[in-house]
Amino acid sequence: MGSEERPEGEAWFGIDLGTQGVRALLVTADGRVLGSGSAPLRRGRREGVRHEQDPGEWWEAVCATARQALRGVGRVDGLAVCGTSGTVLLTDTAGPALMYDDGRAGAEAARLREAGLAVQDTWALPKVLWLLGNGGAGKVAHQPDVINARLVGHPVPTDSSHALKTAYDLRRDAWPQIPGVPADALPDVVRPGTRLGEVCPAAAEATGIPAGTPVVAGMTDGCAAQIASGALRAGAWNSVLGTTLVLKGAAAEPVRDPAGVVYNHRAPDGGWLPGGASSAGAGVLTARFPGADPAVLDARAADFEPSNAVTYPLVAPGERFPFRAPAATALLLGDPVSDADLWAALLQGVGFVERLCLDYLHHLGAPLDGPLTFTGGAARSAYWNQLRADILGRPARVPEQTEPALGMAALAAHGTGAAPTLADAADRMVHVRTVVEPRPGRTARFTEPYARLLDALQSRGWLPAPVAAHARARLHRDTSAS
Repeated sequence: MGSEERPEGEAWFGIDLGTQGVRALLVTADGRVLGSGSAPLRRGRREGVRHEQDPGEWWEAVCATARQALRGVGRVDGLAVCGTSGTVLLTDTAGPALMYDDGRAGAEAARLREAGLAVQDTWALPKVLWLLGNGGAGKVAHQPDVINARLVGHPVPTDSSHALKTAYDLRRDAWPQIPGVPADALPDVVRPGTRLGEVCPAAAEATGIPAGTPVVAGMTDGCAAQIASGALRAGAWNSVLGTTLVLKGAAAEPVRDPAGVVYNHRAPDGGWLPGGASSAGAGVLTARFPGADPAVLDARAADFEPSNAVTYPLVAPGERFPFRAPAATALLLGDPVSDADLWAALLQGVGFVERLCLDYLHHLGAPLDGPLTFTGGAARSAYWNQLRADILGRPARVPEQTEPALGMAALAAHGTGAAPTLADAADRMVHVRTVVEPRPGRTARFTEPYARLLDALQSRGWLPAPVAAHARARLHRDTSAS
């Protein structure tokens, strides 16, 4: 759509650097999509725990994606870029970037924890140490930093959202002293939404993004998806169910977690975005039922509420949230009588993990009294949405458009001054497609299997006893109760 077909000053551009490809949206202030584009990323390397990508391919994909989305557009009022959280590289190294789930830095993570830093094995900081120990040099850069630098024509600060998993101290707005990492290797950091510069002529020629377009600092893809869900006011939560399950919410103060399971991003307006990422999720369905038709199995699973089996549906060994247990493995308690019964058990198991995540957040004192939103690929299943609402005992909103690129368009609108707060920008751009209400009497059906799962997790030493006790005390309450 050309610029002559819309009022000037009403469109913002969001770019999402995903694992499989790059996606972009041009969006008006009221959420109308004026243009979209996508391009695959094919040159990555996965071997065991190794997962790398070529940063040069990111730029090639951004150029192709932007040209698709902006065909015929004469003006863009601002843009922001999100990337995968924990993906990192060193700027003076010709080698590839280590992706968010690259698992080679476990020893480095253990040393950092011994030094008092709360990091997980796949966070960016252990990977920085791994890169430095294997001949790397230069400044630490996160995935969007590479693209933003190409867009504006010079190096840029990183944003505090991507810097979180490189151990940036969001409370002090400063880097801590990090053993083994030279201070001059760490980049300057700005808050998301900060203006980084304007698209330079060379980048404009390569991408089709008009020269002079403001470029603002973005956030991680998880935060971008949260913005696209509209869950930005205190007490609101977004449950993103894809291969794994991620919960992200909003709070006036950070949610304190001595176990380091829950982390807190800083919102552009100074609030906090607590959250956690599980290793359980919908990926277990494709692993157990490759090639199956989910709609057919969903319909058959409705006959098994509850299932004859109880599952903890880990996609891979080890759990990160709602508890940390590196030795955890997938559980199957009981004997399903058919494939449909097993499918039902897996769907319900994800719902139980989701409930336990909310119970754990309540245990930590997080506000849960706002709306809950379902997004992610699994939110396309109307049956699963209903089942999850039943298990949680609370309504859930399902938005029309949930792409992280939409979240970056909203952040660009806020960062360029078009909306006083990020929540205001999201309120205008995000539209709810439906609200799923729990069915009367259904929540009680799942109380006993959920309690059985709590017992199993505690008996294996994975779920701490105080957390299990807290969840049991809430068995007959919905998960929004204070």
